[in-house]
Amino acid sequence: MRVVVVYRTESDYARKVIDFLHDFNRQTGHTIEEIDPDSAEGSDFCRTYDVVEYPTIIALSADSQMQNMWRGLPLPTISEVSFYV
Repeated sequence: MRVVVVYRTESDYARKVIDFLHDFNRQTGHTIEEIDPDSAEGSDFCRTYDVVEYPTIIALSADSQMQNMWRGLPLPTISEVSFYV
């Protein structure tokens, strides 16, 4: 499984996402992939998974099928996301 967070680093919610990523890593030992929606790769990713609100956390299976999606704030709990890593 793969978990991805899509967010803009220069935004008013970026600090909350960065804190979540840090806490997630500290509590689970796993990292979450970060994608910038303004990059070429990020733009394609957002079109593929219909990401229109930031931040968005997406859990994907090994074959890239979406398992779960959390949009906007508030962010999900660490235990909700850790199920997918």
